[in-house]
Amino acid sequence: MRPADLCLRRGLLVLLGTVLLAGTSLSRAAEWQLGELMQLLAQTKSGQARFVERKYIAMLDKPVESSGELSFSAPDRMEMRTLKPKKQAMLLDGNRLTLEQDGRQKTVSLQSYPEVAAFVEGIRGTLAGDRQALEKVYKVHLIGTPARWQLMLVPREPSMSRIISGIRIGGSQGEVLSVAYDHADGDRSEMQIVPVARP
Repeated sequence: MRPADLCLRRGLLVLLGTVLLAGTSLSRAAEWQLGELMQLLAQTKSGQARFVERKYIAMLDKPVESSGELSFSAPDRMEMRTLKPKKQAMLLDGNRLTLEQDGRQKTVSLQSYPEVAAFVEGIRGTLAGDRQALEKVYKVHLIGTPARWQLMLVPREPSMSRIISGIRIGGSQGEVLSVAYDHADGDRSEMQIVPVARP
């Protein structure tokens, strides 16, 4: 082998090694940031917020808008009360999901609806800062900074992927400020969340 070829090969190996080390450092940094975010989120044991949700449906010219109130109590109680345009409520308490509409209630077990359970765990796992619960159901990617971050959740199970292609959860420090999810059929939903300060 000619000296020039040997130098070129050594140079490429050094370059490759540098890239691999840089990739490892970036990966470790991302892991540390995700761990830090989960710790921040886990510190919030309860909270209340107002929300505005817009659903973009292919068949409709304008998004369908609803608004209401949210509440969360760690580790697994979450309530969503829609006030406009029509009153309805959803209460998630442990493994039980209670839906209320037009004065009627229906309670189901999440175990009977694994796709719904997976979606719920994406939101609840984030609010609780439960990384293990999230990574059991989703591939989790974090981008941004502590002041403005976004979690991207991609379903691991094909059955879930046929319904929802991904969930994007955004926030600042330990607060969740937005939740958006993309349906596999192209429709999407975007929710803006405004935390309510306690008196």
